[in-house]
Amino acid sequence: MADNDWKSRLGMVYSTDPDFKYQTEERSGAATLAPERQNMCVSLDRKKRGGKQVTLVTGFTGSDDDLVALAKALKTRLGVGGAAKDGEIIVQGDFRDRVVELLQAQGYVRSKKI
Repeated sequence: MADNDWKSRLGMVYSTDPDFKYQTEERSGAATLAPERQNMCVSLDRKKRGGKQVTLVTGFTGSDDDLVALAKALKTRLGVGGAAKDGEIIVQGDFRDRVVELLQAQGYVRSKKI
């Protein structure tokens, strides 16, 4: 499957060189800061959600994979649904206090509630 990377070569037209090896640029995601260096904010939001409450966790600095892993851990511990997109974690319902407790238990010491 490593040779089947045609999606990364969509801009390539053609090369007559038989020894040509197409090289893709390695995309480095944002380096994830250590939990004690994160400055995250936990807030309650109702806008554009039909009046339903969601808990938003914003201010995460790191890769999308780490954001998704943190969101999954929070949702699992709380037993609710949610999502991780656009650099923020959305947890269904008003769980501000519990989210702050869970984040602080994982080492995120500067989490604040609004």
